[in-house]
Amino acid sequence: MKILDIQGSTGRSTLAIGERLGNLGTYIPDNNNTIIITDAHVRSLYQDQFPPCPIIEIGTGEGIKNLDTVQAIYQQLVELEVDRSWFIVGIGGGIVCDITGFVASTFLRGVRFGFVSSTLLAQVDASVGGKNGVNFSGYKNMVGVFNQPGFVICDMALLRSLPQSEVLCGLAEIIKHACIEDRAMFEFLEASSGLALELDPHAIERLVHDSVVIKSTIVNRDEREQGERRKLNFGHTFGHAFEKILKVPHGEAVAAGMVAAAALSVKKGYLSPEEFHRIEALLKNVNLPTRFSLSGAQVLDAMRRDKKREGEAIHFVLLKGLGQAVVEAIPLVELEAYMEELDLF
Repeated sequence: MKILDIQGSTGRSTLAIGERLGNLGTYIPDNNNTIIITDAHVRSLYQDQFPPCPIIEIGTGEGIKNLDTVQAIYQQLVELEVDRSWFIVGIGGGIVCDITGFVASTFLRGVRFGFVSSTLLAQVDASVGGKNGVNFSGYKNMVGVFNQPGFVICDMALLRSLPQSEVLCGLAEIIKHACIEDRAMFEFLEASSGLALELDPHAIERLVHDSVVIKSTIVNRDEREQGERRKLNFGHTFGHAFEKILKVPHGEAVAAGMVAAAALSVKKGYLSPEEFHRIEALLKNVNLPTRFSLSGAQVLDAMRRDKKREGEAIHFVLLKGLGQAVVEAIPLVELEAYMEELDLF
């Protein structure tokens, strides 16, 4: 097991990589004052490993990540007479973690909370860094808060129950981390993509650890996304547009979004065509999509509503080389011109 720490303005978050769900009881303060939030699927697989605490079960899928679900959980917390001395644990993937973090951060102006991440995507992204939010009116994470969980348990054994599509979602975020911060990690992925797909224990634990190191280091320097943390959005501006329009899984959208952002980096003279093709080839090697059939006008319209927009510009993460990201505000007018030139849509 490897331990990492994030020191945020709301407190310290301990990340336990390789810890087991069965040891959750040693992380929570008191079984009698702890609530577990999980989804129906995770509960059916792993409830026998849960500590003996009350459970609030939610549905599955992006469609339940909204304020209606939050309100239903608030109602159950009121009925259970939860007060600020209680602790809330989210056991599940990114949707469970996002909802749990948002509920805990807002109920009674804040209740302590932690996560057990059951998906690869949650282990390397959603559960790490203190972002908690829900969707609103069809737009991703439009309502949310920054608040660090007390702990995050990343149990590699839970990944074995994932469908391949969920593994791919996590690999997209792992590749993103390599692209923005770690050239050696990118080269390891190029050499070991087959092992990663098979969830080889040594390969996947290294990739989860390296990803969490990258994300936690960036978050420690910029918790509230005022500057450097924006690098973690590589591929996400295009990706969120793809996700909204096509309703594709997050990881697939981000994969194609990274290709679009890398192409934009080439167009601006930052990234070499050879490195662009290496990124595209790696994504193809792990069976992730690299392009979608859409019009540039559709994509631009969705991006106009992105939360990374400031005035008449959008903050884009571009690459100046593998492992070297830069954040640049691109005016919408300039972006429209680039969209017509990119041979991607």
